[in-house]
Amino acid sequence: MIRMDAVTLKQLRALLAVSDNGSLTLAAGRIGLTVPAIHAQLAGLESAIEGPLFDRSAGFVPTWEGQAMIDAARRIDAAMDRAGAEIDALRRGEVGRLVLGVVSTAKYFAPRLVRNLMDAMPGAEIALSVGNREATIEGLASGAIDLALMGRPPREPVVVASDLGPHPHGIVLPAGHRLDGRRGVTGADLADEVFLAREPGSGTRTLMTRYLDRIGEGRDYRLVEMDSNETIKQAVLAGLGIAFLSLHTVTDELRAGRLVLLDAAGLPIDRTWYLVYRGDRALPPLPARMASEITTRARALLTEIDAEWHAAQA
Repeated sequence: MIRMDAVTLKQLRALLAVSDNGSLTLAAGRIGLTVPAIHAQLAGLESAIEGPLFDRSAGFVPTWEGQAMIDAARRIDAAMDRAGAEIDALRRGEVGRLVLGVVSTAKYFAPRLVRNLMDAMPGAEIALSVGNREATIEGLASGAIDLALMGRPPREPVVVASDLGPHPHGIVLPAGHRLDGRRGVTGADLADEVFLAREPGSGTRTLMTRYLDRIGEGRDYRLVEMDSNETIKQAVLAGLGIAFLSLHTVTDELRAGRLVLLDAAGLPIDRTWYLVYRGDRALPPLPARMASEITTRARALLTEIDAEWHAAQA
């Protein structure tokens, strides 16, 4: 009975060496074995397939069984070469799959960043995981997310955080709002306004609450929760209220004059985008290389976006 499970890579390499060189002596020199060792490998292979590999009467001419094994050995040899190349590429961080966590606000620039990363690293597969701050932190903690883009880095899990660039926040109004163009708006001026806000756990919601507490001196403001920045933006445009938002989410609307910024003390609030990843474990090659690429490319991209919204106010 043919026993293919008994065939070894050493036997197949000996077979190819003899086939390519036409003699045991040349084959032995080619792969660094002795002639008896080559002979033993061929004998073991012939025992496994229960048939001769070569017609010895005509030199080393493959039998039909031998040719079938030679063809298989070449395919296996090529597959092993490919595997070795893939391993080298993985170790260099050139290929593989990575999950990039993105807080909801960052989705307005993350696709442009990912496009740049894919051009720079065509062998890498990048999966975007978009969620609020709490969900992104949970992904980092569980290992479901390799790298993340967010505002203030979390205390837990322990992370390494790299400053990527500016992240301004402000209060936006629909054009023609009663506070449009008014200078030095106070907390009291906002008393009758409805604030359209993200859900608790959102970084933007936390920042908004702290700002309103400061300027309102403890005053309660009316809040209507909505589940995304895009929904909030459209609701502001429709006149349903005003909103505290990342200015990176409203650059186009500010430029077009459909939304305007509230002029109030302490606005805009300058925050920072960060790249974060777990600090209690070494990054594998692909995330390590991707982190370097993100740091360089995101800084340039955020500087460009920051210039865009400043230009929109000029």
